[in-house]
Amino acid sequence: MTGNAGATARRRLEPSDIERLTARLLVTEGDDRGRKLSAFWVLIILSTVIASAGVMADSTATVIGAMIVAPLMTPILGTALSVVMARRRLILVNLGMVVAGALCVVVIAYLLGLTNQMLLVADTNAQIAARVTPRLIDLVAALATGVVGAFAMVRSDISDALPGVAIAISLVPPLAVVGLTLESGAPEQAVGALLLFGTNVTAIIATGTIVFLAYGVRTTAHDAGIPLGKLRASTVAVVIGALIALCIPLGVGSAVVIRQELIASRAAPVAREWAEAQGWQIQDVSVRQGVLRIVALGPPPTIQESGLRDRLDQAGLGSVDATVTLVLGGSVTLEGER
Repeated sequence: MTGNAGATARRRLEPSDIERLTARLLVTEGDDRGRKLSAFWVLIILSTVIASAGVMADSTATVIGAMIVAPLMTPILGTALSVVMARRRLILVNLGMVVAGALCVVVIAYLLGLTNQMLLVADTNAQIAARVTPRLIDLVAALATGVVGAFAMVRSDISDALPGVAIAISLVPPLAVVGLTLESGAPEQAVGALLLFGTNVTAIIATGTIVFLAYGVRTTAHDAGIPLGKLRASTVAVVIGALIALCIPLGVGSAVVIRQELIASRAAPVAREWAEAQGWQIQDVSVRQGVLRIVALGPPPTIQESGLRDRLDQAGLGSVDATVTLVLGGSVTLEGER
């Protein structure tokens, strides 16, 4: 019994915990707000450059580096804390920082995209393709990540988990994809990446609010003499409602991905049979933007594509457009001018 009481006492938040939370999450508050704001904007710019470079180079490792540097998690969780404290001005200020930071990322990524001569779209870039069709599973992952992030903020003894949270949640990379795809003339893909960002932001705010309330942040703040507003049920309802509303477009995205995977699974054996009959191998079968894409690898002479369309039609894929990319083996030396 005594052990349980001691455990409960250790879990109870102290005024010092509230001070730590407000100091870390409310960037615009405190005597050192100038230093915190300057750090936020410097990190936003640097993380955008890193993320954009990673997407342009199709480098997963570089994109992960941008996730660790990105500071957007702070004002997002700051919004959740402001909701719990029912401080309307702080809610607007933190949301304003999120929006301003997001616009900064999109603009910088767009400008960096101007330096690239290739089209940066889902058809040619795996980093972009992974972020333009968000699904319900992305919402589930964002919800779990938001819980861990808020939990790590409340519990200072597990703050070492925060770098992992930064990697798990995708905030700056999808915004970089928005700017890069807009520059490449693919606004529909930009909308998909923006939806992914909005999903992650909404999930973090919702779960952060729940975790902070569950840990008694509001009660402890009141006992510590920190000014609080009146927390209305309608405020929490808006947060939860936004989360539910996201399920509609994400459900559509999930249906699209499932359909694409079914098409690819039906087309793969047909493509393999067609290629092996001519001594070639299928390297990849995928569906992007509604088009079946087949990559075949083999030696010259060029494989004959005749017959593949008929086989796909017979497999029930008559309504699906297909593109075949032939990768020839061997090498050719091109001599320069002497």
